[in-house]
Amino acid sequence: MHDGCNGRFENGALIVDKLRQMGFSQFAMPLPVKIACDSCETVFTMQTMEGRCNSCGMVYGVTPCHANDPASVQPAGIDY
Repeated sequence: MHDGCNGRFENGALIVDKLRQMGFSQFAMPLPVKIACDSCETVFTMQTMEGRCNSCGMVYGVTPCHANDPASVQPAGIDY
């Protein structure tokens, strides 16, 4: 079920799954966010709700409700 903005996710994989299920993966971020990759430490700019590190392929996600908070961006896994 959809919990609206009250829903919380235990990890980035659950966020990315929800984004894909709801069709929000390619929605633009309100403001692009610079991310230091958890895996390889490369800095990249996340421009959509689902982003990918260009160096190692780590996938990140953030829900539209929390897209204004860079701390809410979570890693889902490499090539997730």
